[in-house]
Amino acid sequence: MYTIQYHLVWCVKYRHNVLTGDIDTRLKELLHQIAADNGFTIVEMESDHDHMHLLVDCTPQHSIPTMIKTVKGVSARLLFKEFPELKRKLWGGHLWNPSYFVATVSEQTEAQIRQYIQNQKAR
Repeated sequence: MYTIQYHLVWCVKYRHNVLTGDIDTRLKELLHQIAADNGFTIVEMESDHDHMHLLVDCTPQHSIPTMIKTVKGVSARLLFKEFPELKRKLWGGHLWNPSYFVATVSEQTEAQIRQYIQNQKAR
């Protein structure tokens, strides 16, 4: 038996406020699909115009760098394809900053992290 959860955060390149409206909605749909395709679950998710927060539940076989590379790479490729104006806003560059934050989540801190993620847009 295991329960492994991570709080993942990454930013849009140059911290541009592009995660709004249809782009934000589609990104969330894509991330859920990417997670399902790769065998992990997104428990909580929210964006704040220039960065993404995820609470993921995964197996011991999932490595953090592989999960991050997958969600950032696939989501960027599909968003650029569906929303070509993103490339112009980002000077033809990358959607995501190469760095990210990750923290393990325990049963004692899960509720706090869920609330923190849910309140991203309220701040």
